Amino acid sequence: METVRVLVTGATGYIGGRLAPRLVEAGHYVRVLVRSPEKLRDVPWRDSVEIVRGDLTDKDSLASSFEDIDIVYYLVHAMGGGGSFSEIDKRSAENVAVAAAAAGVRRIVYLGGLHPPEGELSTHLKSRLEVGQILLDSDVPTVVFQAGVVIGSGSASFEMVRHLTNRLPVMTTPKWVHNNIQPIAVRDVLYYLVAAAAVTPEVNRAFDIGGPDVMQYGEMMNTYAEIAGLVRRRILVLPVLTPRLAGHWVGLVTPIPRGLAMPLIESLQNDAVMHDHDIDDFIPPPPGGLTPYREAVRLALRKVENGEVETAWSGAAIAGAPSDPLPSDPDWAGETVYVDHRERDCAADPQTLWSVVESIGGENGWYSFPLAWAIRGWMDRAVGGVGLRRGRRDPRRLNTGEALDFWRVEEIDRGKLLRLRAEMKVPGGAWLELRVSEGVDGGSHLDQRAVFFPRGLAGRMYWYAILPFHGVVFQGMITNITGAAERAR
Repeated sequence: METVRVLVTGATGYIGGRLAPRLVEAGHYVRVLVRSPEKLRDVPWRDSVEIVRGDLTDKDSLASSFEDIDIVYYLVHAMGGGGSFSEIDKRSAENVAVAAAAAGVRRIVYLGGLHPPEGELSTHLKSRLEVGQILLDSDVPTVVFQAGVVIGSGSASFEMVRHLTNRLPVMTTPKWVHNNIQPIAVRDVLYYLVAAAAVTPEVNRAFDIGGPDVMQYGEMMNTYAEIAGLVRRRILVLPVLTPRLAGHWVGLVTPIPRGLAMPLIESLQNDAVMHDHDIDDFIPPPPGGLTPYREAVRLALRKVENGEVETAWSGAAIAGAPSDPLPSDPDWAGETVYVDHRERDCAADPQTLWSVVESIGGENGWYSFPLAWAIRGWMDRAVGGVGLRRGRRDPRRLNTGEALDFWRVEEIDRGKLLRLRAEMKVPGGAWLELRVSEGVDGGSHLDQRAVFFPRGLAGRMYWYAILPFHGVVFQGMITNITGAAERAR
């Protein structure tokens, strides 16, 4: 394959975070465009790519990023970003089309969604189709891949199947559970994306891509159950269960927040199968053939169980969540800020204490008053937030930019500092900071701060409403973290 210079947008997302290192492996020069370069600080392929800052909705930030680029991979979409996501996607696509043409880019590659040739589409699928058409109508030849349900460790579609099946022996579902779906393994999606770099320049069209199996959604869940060693699930179809109600239900039962579950569910209202196999005339199937659904599930489960999830749906930024970093202390002058500060000595060495700090959250919990944390998570899900069940990608190691329950890892100085930014719905900005240092007389020391910048009267009322719980939650946290470290010596 010819070595080309490629630009990957969406490199902090599920597909983009896996594609960038594979393009490097294929011998290409890779530049990634991200809004927050610090989110890539800890990825293993960081030093193999060029990282530039930019925002697809800001056309003025794109010109220099597109210079000397042969192929642009468009892997950004605003799904889950609220009612305005289609307008954001449209503006982003128009900006990319203009910037790519001005820079002399010779190809755009876009990943869209499978859809029926006629009939009413969901808002999400309409937006994906519109973005693809904008790029196809541009002055730059474009390959649009249209894929359905992507099966891989950490994908939103797989996590929805996994958690629904794991938790519900009897499921009440909408009638779309009997629609036909053609899932595709994430490894095959990545194969097609990498191979698109070698497609001849005159090609400007959309291609359907899918795995070798066509099945109903209910069949997908029961096949998962069989592979996971679960009994077959009973599925009760309720025609009155609307996409909105189903979205609320999925948001309640699974870690997928309602804002992301809704467009996923709406996309299942129609059959999602390939209507042609023209892709085979331009890109041959991967060596050994496309991955069957059963094998894709086995591979995904193995990675989940071994803690080897490369990227996850939760890694993408949440629209509307706080994005500004914690201001430095001198900048607090003149602002209202509330701080809960606690510190404690620990008999364990700093390395042991840090291992407990870095493993916080997810299945390990928050070391204090589990019911209070659970209730706070339920409250957040009830108002459309991400809730506490996003968990963590790796049970032992955290990286900058990763989701951790309803927090985001804003800063990590391994062995010394972990700073989390709240992505729950609160009237203000909230951070939790844990610092580990050497103890004065040996051992170690843990410094813990919860910082809250209230927004208006509602923010102040919120802080004082939860203040009575701080003595239990935050004191319990620092006591139990240091206690766990001492027991692990």
